[in-house]
Amino acid sequence: MVEELAQADDAVAACVDAAAWPLTEHELVAALDAAHRLQQRLAAVTLTLVREIDGRGTARTHGASTTAVWLRERLRMTVPAARRLVDLATALDTGNPGIRQALADGAINLDQARVIADTVTTVHRSADAETAEKAVGVLVEWAGQFDPTLLRRVGTRILDHVAPDLADAAAAAALAAEDARATRDRHLTLSTQTDGRLRLTGILDAEAAGLLRAAIDPLSAPTGPDDTRSPGQRRHDALSDICRLALRTGDLPEHGGDPAQIVVTTSYDTLTRQLGAGALDIGLHLTPDTVRRLACDATILPAVLGGTSQVLDVGRQRRLVTGALRRALVLRDGGCAFPGCDRPPRWCAAHHIRHWADGGPTNLDNAVLLCGHHHRHLHHSQWTVRLRDNGRPEFIPPAWLDPDQIPRRNHYHRRT
Repeated sequence: MVEELAQADDAVAACVDAAAWPLTEHELVAALDAAHRLQQRLAAVTLTLVREIDGRGTARTHGASTTAVWLRERLRMTVPAARRLVDLATALDTGNPGIRQALADGAINLDQARVIADTVTTVHRSADAETAEKAVGVLVEWAGQFDPTLLRRVGTRILDHVAPDLADAAAAAALAAEDARATRDRHLTLSTQTDGRLRLTGILDAEAAGLLRAAIDPLSAPTGPDDTRSPGQRRHDALSDICRLALRTGDLPEHGGDPAQIVVTTSYDTLTRQLGAGALDIGLHLTPDTVRRLACDATILPAVLGGTSQVLDVGRQRRLVTGALRRALVLRDGGCAFPGCDRPPRWCAAHHIRHWADGGPTNLDNAVLLCGHHHRHLHHSQWTVRLRDNGRPEFIPPAWLDPDQIPRRNHYHRRT
């Protein structure tokens, strides 16, 4: 297979540099159809490979928590997209050969295959395998007319066409399946932008969507005729108000032994003069005005840094050394320090580089922040960790994974 894919790669590469302008309109459309068909056939091959990688446990062997996380690091995909790919690969491997063949033939695209697989799974709950196979045939035929959104919509009544006597019961099952799918696919992603802002994306299930709308709608209404904010800006400000209200309740759960809080980092020189510009512990930079406004609204924990960004002292609310040490770890590592992991600080625990049971001290030079999975993985694998001269952690893979054992670092977390 590797040789055949290499030959296909060469053939496609030859097309990349080929000029499209000499083609007639008919040839141009034909070329587009051929490229699209080839893309779907390659998708079928990708699904086969992903299923085999997932079945062998390759991801965990390489230190990743799941195949989706491994795919993100390997193919630079988002985790939700990778998870959908793994789920579809599993669904097509455990049944539905007709869907896999239609994708391989270029008759349907990847999104349509996902819709058909979901619909046929629902049919299986109400009918036998023969009916499900008929449903695949009808849905593949419909895929030639409908995009994935419309295909999912008309697929909810597929049994009206292949098994009318089961249609009503299946409609109820489809509703339940849609609810389960909404629960499975719910997610919220927070992505730090290069300019320090945060991009918020995600999918809410019906209950969470109702709660959000109930909370945000009253706060996002215009305040009067002089309110020049756009609807999107008003919703942004409403979400900020909701977060402030939640922080003021004092009912938020603790994380890492510390209460919910905002940590602002500033330089020693700035601190000795006056409160100036700073940065949050998640890496976002703040203007002096923003820092002063936060000081009126939340607890500020001053983390004093020297000229080389070395933590000199960490303000604390408790007389526990662990609390201050954890905040210093968060400032240094920004989250799980294991290569390729994007888990935030609140999901992490401190790991002793030299184990405490072996006499290792509890201090910043002997600690690294790790999520639960990578904490366990480091204890039970041949990976090792050390601090570089600048105090940043780096991880050395086992020789079987990388014969050269080139140290690896985490590049997901922005450093303060």
